[in-house]
Amino acid sequence: MPKSPQSHLDPRQPLVADTTKLPRQPGATRALKRVIPAPADLGLELLSVPEGSDVELDLVLTSVSEGVYVSGNARGSLVGECGRCLNEINESFEVKIAELFAYEDSTTEETTDEDEVGRMQGDLIDLEPALRDAVVLTLPTNPLCRQDCPGLCPDCGVHFDDLPAGHSHEEVDPRWAALRNLTNTEE
Repeated sequence: MPKSPQSHLDPRQPLVADTTKLPRQPGATRALKRVIPAPADLGLELLSVPEGSDVELDLVLTSVSEGVYVSGNARGSLVGECGRCLNEINESFEVKIAELFAYEDSTTEETTDEDEVGRMQGDLIDLEPALRDAVVLTLPTNPLCRQDCPGLCPDCGVHFDDLPAGHSHEEVDPRWAALRNLTNTEE
């Protein structure tokens, strides 16, 4: 089966790891610590990592028989808005990364689908997909500014925290609405 062409990785890019100094002996390790600018679109619609903000990578690259196992943590900041009240959210995140990157022409590369296992390009590893998966999969689809956020009043749109305790809106049965208009015109 012919291999699909892969784009060429630039080792100077912040999310590309060069493994030339990592021996291809199972068990050999190398620490990778760096602060990188966050790539674009790292997150979900309501909560994401601001593009260009600092993301701290604290990783260990480990040689295994079929490739390089990358494990460790990524830390940074998130911004967005609450899914209930639309207040701004500013918080930090820390996610675990654990991903195998198969050597070119390894048994793992030949026996797995392209999206199952990361692929190395020569001695280079593109860490962006692993980082993206780790961050996006931990984010809530409906983020909250706090767990007990009461949200907004559906009738007037004011935050429930800013309204009095007995706040309510008069609901008129639509079948009687015409009678209400009659009393207003007589006055």
